[in-house]
Amino acid sequence: MSTSDPRVLSQPRWTPGLCRALGDAEDQAAAVSLLLSRRIPVFPCVPGGKRPLTPHGFKDASADVAEVAVWWTRWPDANIAIPTGGRSGVDVVDVDVHPAGSGFTAFERARRADLVSGWSWLVRTPSGGVHAYFPVESTREQRSWQVPSAHVDFRGDGGYIIVPPSAVADADGVGGVYRTIAVAEDHEPRPVDAGELRAFLDPPRSAPQPSGLPPVGARPERLARWVASIPEGGRNSGLFWAANRMREGGHDINATASVLVPAAREAGLSESESLTTIGSAYRTRSRSVPCTAPTRQFRAVEGVGL
Repeated sequence: MSTSDPRVLSQPRWTPGLCRALGDAEDQAAAVSLLLSRRIPVFPCVPGGKRPLTPHGFKDASADVAEVAVWWTRWPDANIAIPTGGRSGVDVVDVDVHPAGSGFTAFERARRADLVSGWSWLVRTPSGGVHAYFPVESTREQRSWQVPSAHVDFRGDGGYIIVPPSAVADADGVGGVYRTIAVAEDHEPRPVDAGELRAFLDPPRSAPQPSGLPPVGARPERLARWVASIPEGGRNSGLFWAANRMREGGHDINATASVLVPAAREAGLSESESLTTIGSAYRTRSRSVPCTAPTRQFRAVEGVGL
């Protein structure tokens, strides 16, 4: 099984030619061959659906031709899925359309803010939504998340998507095929900043200040001791507050992370969650408003297919 990460590969696996060829593929077998030719791991999902047919879903994805051939010999009509993020080389922003609402308004706002302009491939989903493909961020892992209020999801590391020419039907048997809308021709594709996009779609919310705050101007060591002592229920808001105090004190994000991430770990926060919260503090653009509002954290969405 191939688990190589494209962030260390010299040759790109996703090109405009590959995207066009996948959009024109006659059937699943042809599309699978194209993906394997670029060392992009795949795995099968139920025909007409998104449920994996392998025991561990996207974790079983493989670029081994012999292994994949066994799957599609057993399930010739299976839908094609790929893990998103580092393993496949693409992150995907999913614009949902369903009875509860549409994500196109939020996606257009993000486009005008130049947050999603670097797509490499646009795919129409059977529901009428869009999958916008982006090259992976070259220097960091970006985890999957959802913003239900905006009807926009992000699929990076820890997620997967269904790719053309797969088809999905709804409960009434109505559905359609994943189809190419556009391939980047007039612009150079670039990674999407998933953290900045999430903060844009779901800005920091007002919340009461954490209790027992250190005094303004407290040294980093004191801020760290306070963060380490925060009980469950106030950990993210407290870390956000402390990160803002360090930012206002002139410390860069790396210095702040080196001091506060170990402290937050003592309080029970994971490194990934802590880095996301600290990053949110440093993305706060308005310096005229006191930085006392925490960013509402979203749990990483693991293994959700689109």
